[in-house]
Amino acid sequence: MRVSFLFLCLPLTLGAQIQQSEYAARRAALAKLLGNGIVVAIGSPEPEEDYIAFNQNSPFVYLTGFREPDAGLVFEVKNGQIVGTEKLFVQPSDPSREVWTGKRVGVQAVQPSLGLEGRDQGTLLKVLDSLLTRDSTATLHVIGDFEPRRAILSGTDQQMIELMKRHTHATARSANAAVNQLRRVKSAAELDLIRKAIAITVDAERDAMRYIEPGQNEFETQALIEYTFRRNGADRPSFSSIVGSGPNSTTLHYNDDDRFFNANDVIVMDIGASYHGYAADVTRTVPVSGKFSADQRAIYQTVRDVQAAGERQAKLNAPGRMMADSANAAMNIGLAKLGLIESPGATYDCDTSASRQCSQTFLYYMHGLGHGIGLDVHDPGAAAAGFGGSTLVPGSAFTIEPGIYVRGNLLDIIPSTPRNKAMIEHIRPAVERFRNIGVRIEDDYIMSDRGLEWVSKAPREIDEIEATMALPWNGPLPRDTTKINWYRGK
Repeated sequence: MRVSFLFLCLPLTLGAQIQQSEYAARRAALAKLLGNGIVVAIGSPEPEEDYIAFNQNSPFVYLTGFREPDAGLVFEVKNGQIVGTEKLFVQPSDPSREVWTGKRVGVQAVQPSLGLEGRDQGTLLKVLDSLLTRDSTATLHVIGDFEPRRAILSGTDQQMIELMKRHTHATARSANAAVNQLRRVKSAAELDLIRKAIAITVDAERDAMRYIEPGQNEFETQALIEYTFRRNGADRPSFSSIVGSGPNSTTLHYNDDDRFFNANDVIVMDIGASYHGYAADVTRTVPVSGKFSADQRAIYQTVRDVQAAGERQAKLNAPGRMMADSANAAMNIGLAKLGLIESPGATYDCDTSASRQCSQTFLYYMHGLGHGIGLDVHDPGAAAAGFGGSTLVPGSAFTIEPGIYVRGNLLDIIPSTPRNKAMIEHIRPAVERFRNIGVRIEDDYIMSDRGLEWVSKAPREIDEIEATMALPWNGPLPRDTTKINWYRGK
């Protein structure tokens, strides 16, 4: 049986790293967006099965910094201003439960530690019921796991639906989009946490490069990476670590991490540390042998050139789509030079009816160029959603991550049409040559008022990777105690 670690997280629960004034400013900004109504944010429930690790949902953390389970936040808004007291509903102190799940903040400590009125979590629905009785036509702005039209209702959905049955003239609607709008631009404190998450992730990439050799298993490298995270003060991985070798390098979200390395493999290591809840996301692709073969080098350099093309367009106050447009053009040219597509811009029949045409580039590069990072590894941001229709402003934190994936079964899964058969014969030699080589290069960036900052400076060029892999493995890199001490609030 695993004893909960919540008592170890008490300093973080009280928001030691981001000032309470910043959380208050976020709530005030949300009130301005929403205008009028009652705001209720629902924290994540405590896991019921096997005492698995608890992680608070990101919108609730963003508004409160509070990381205990089964919490809630309620406040009223009129004319864009918060009126009355902001109430944080928490589990009361209970020594008989705390021996199992760790010390709780408790109702009485909420006001002195967080500046909010503390209430017992068990009274949250009664308070909402009272507020809606007083203002029968109010809009209830719900933040959390709330989407009452879906087929399988969440606990929050069910609670809010029952509440609305008693207040038929009121309206409940999701305010998650409004919170996401605020999260698009990161504060200085948030950027500091993101940088620390990235620094730990870069340490893990460097250690893994020195450690890898033929005959090891993917899970050995995964274990080293995640050990490096925790050893340097990270909370946890910000997503399931991807360590994919050989054919697994061509699966985008592969995370079985259970194959032995062959000397002629490449390995995609797509990893990220979570530091005080903020995510990094860095990918490096390396050769098991320590030296890229000619074919591996050709694919790798093409991907790196595509990434560089995107980077050159990452400019202050410029449309984010310029990065994707430039990268896509470079990818088309690169794949044509490799012989993997017939020509830049070439298409193929997407289905056997030949009624739709798809880009041949999508056969090897089927995802967007990047995404925002923050409290979530795919975070709302000025550079989110593949950079379409967004602008890079100071406080944008994002990735650029092109890739080429030559799947072993590619020629067998293309729809059979006369047009496609001709294309297959044209690209067959290149596909056979590069079969089971997958390369992704992903870096993390911050846009400041001075321009683009490349943060994730792990070895990236071919000669840098090979030089790092040639270094002897004498154990993990020395622990950076400045990260540990900062994390502990020292």
